[in-house]
Amino acid sequence: MRLKGYHIALLLAWFCVLTATAQPRLRQPEMYIGVHGGVLASMMMWLPEVEGTSRIEQTVMLSGNGGFVFRYAHHKYCGLQVELNYMQRGWREKVPATETQQGGYYKRCLNYLELPFLMHIYFGKNAGRGFVNIGPQIGYCFKESWSGAKNTKEENPAQYKKLDRPFDWGIAGGIGGYYRSEKAGVFQIEARFNYSLGDSFANGKADYFDMSHAMNLSLNLAYLWQIK
Repeated sequence: MRLKGYHIALLLAWFCVLTATAQPRLRQPEMYIGVHGGVLASMMMWLPEVEGTSRIEQTVMLSGNGGFVFRYAHHKYCGLQVELNYMQRGWREKVPATETQQGGYYKRCLNYLELPFLMHIYFGKNAGRGFVNIGPQIGYCFKESWSGAKNTKEENPAQYKKLDRPFDWGIAGGIGGYYRSEKAGVFQIEARFNYSLGDSFANGKADYFDMSHAMNLSLNLAYLWQIK
C-alpha cells in the first residue's frame, strides 16, 4: 500500500498527540512568545523532470524568512509550538546562451504566509536546552514574481506559468538549542527542513507535471520571553 501525502501528515499528527499525552505533566506550565528569522535555501522537486533539465541546471535560491512564535509546554520534555511566518521560496535556473539569447539565470520568487503546528521536544538543564521541532504546516502564496531570462529553447515551459495551487501543506522538522535567562529571555538557534506534500502545479492527466513539491532548508535565530 502506497502512502499519500495526507496519510503521512495524519500519521505524523497522531504520533505527536500520542507522544505529548504520554509525558508527565509539569507543576507549572511554561508559555513563551517571541520572534525569529534567518536565511532560507529553497528549490523545487519535479516529476517528471523539466524537459531539458541538463540544460536548465536548477540551483538553490537563497532568500529570507521570519515570523512570530508561540510555545506552550504543559508536559515534561514536550510542548506545542505554533508559528506565523513569512517565507520567500522559489527556485533558480541556469539558462544557457543561444544564437538569439544571452545566457543567464531565471529566478522565481514565491512569497508565502506559513502556519506550522509543531511538537516541541526539549531536553537538558533549565538554563541550556536542546530541542527538536516536528509537525505539519500549511501555507498560502500571496505574491509571485520572476526575474532574469527564460529558456526560450524549452519546448514545454510548464514551470514558467503562474502557480495552479497557491495553497500549500507539508511537514517541517528542526533541531537546535537555546539558553534561558531569567532576566534577559530566551536566545535560540535552529536549523529546519520543510518539505511540501502538496503540488504547486496541476497534476491531472492532461498536465505536464505529476509532482511539483518545494523543499526548503533554513537557519534561524530567535528571541522569546516567558509570559507564564
